Amino acid sequence: MKIKRVLKWSLGTILLVLFGWLFVAYWMSTNDCNRNAATPNNPMKAIVNCEYGVESLQLRDIEKPTPADNEVLVRVRAASINPADGHLIRGVWLMRPTSGMRKPKNTRFGTDFAGVVEAIGKNVTDFKPGDEVFGAKNGAVAEYICVKADRGIVAKPANVTFEQAGSVAIAGLTALQGLRDKGHIQAGQKVLVNGASGGVGTFAVQIAKAFGTEVTGVCSTRNVDLVKSIGADRVIDYTKEDFTKTDQRYDIIYDLVGNHSFSERRQILPPNGICVLAGMGGAGIHPESWGRLAANLVSAFRSKLTSQKFVMYIAKLTKDDLNVLRDLMQSGKVAPVIDRTYKVSETQAAVRYLEEGHAHGKVVIVMQ
Repeated sequence: MKIKRVLKWSLGTILLVLFGWLFVAYWMSTNDCNRNAATPNNPMKAIVNCEYGVESLQLRDIEKPTPADNEVLVRVRAASINPADGHLIRGVWLMRPTSGMRKPKNTRFGTDFAGVVEAIGKNVTDFKPGDEVFGAKNGAVAEYICVKADRGIVAKPANVTFEQAGSVAIAGLTALQGLRDKGHIQAGQKVLVNGASGGVGTFAVQIAKAFGTEVTGVCSTRNVDLVKSIGADRVIDYTKEDFTKTDQRYDIIYDLVGNHSFSERRQILPPNGICVLAGMGGAGIHPESWGRLAANLVSAFRSKLTSQKFVMYIAKLTKDDLNVLRDLMQSGKVAPVIDRTYKVSETQAAVRYLEEGHAHGKVVIVMQ
């Protein structure tokens, strides 16, 4: 009985401390918006979000950055939106312990960019003013950004536009690393991409083809021609056919939707097949999103007991892989697909359109 009382009081104390910490953290949560409210000495336009919510995205004048010794200053020509950007500005509660409990810690918006080098730090040797570049850096939806020269920036191929290059980094890295590092893709394999018409899906189809595989894309009726045009050997219209109800087997399922059960997907994998769990059905949080995320977690755990593997992952920003994507574009094996472009002043509308979940390819923001 004494042990039970000790455990009861210990648990109560822990919960009380945790609640108190959350309460204090919530009300102390702040950001730099008030400090940056003064008129900048060297202004530039940028999208900022001082509060959570798409409606908080505002085009403001902020101080133009100066590159550090190891940085490159880029004049941004185009940027793009990813599902993660929407999650961050909406303040999904599971993310708030790190992103800011009451207000977002990071008030800058966007990650993917393409532009022209304006200036370099004194230790930078790989770039020079005038170079056309692309990559990823927080706060990309702005007139200028500073990027570390040895990390998130590489030369832009001459055969792609700024709009195309500005759509590549996060989606392209996600597709490349999922297929190559988690799916262990090999020439001659059969690959199915579920969600083939979306931002990551259009890259996945093309990258899988570049590896010499036979690719089947799954999409809606209106996107069948698009997925064929980017190289899919076969396209399944999910409104007419369930890809899990056939005799076809796939060495790799690259699943960006998560709308089938663990057992259904196992039926179309060979004994050592791999299902790469890369999404939960488009951008934004929808009624089915959390259920699909939970199902992905369960599938990854259950597959530890089978020869067929279901794997989850988080893409990493690496200069080497940005160079791989650059080479694929330069060779013509990958061509970014753009659904719509918006002016920077229309960023709110761009986010809302992406989160409707029907965009094919990427949604791009062009700096005026």
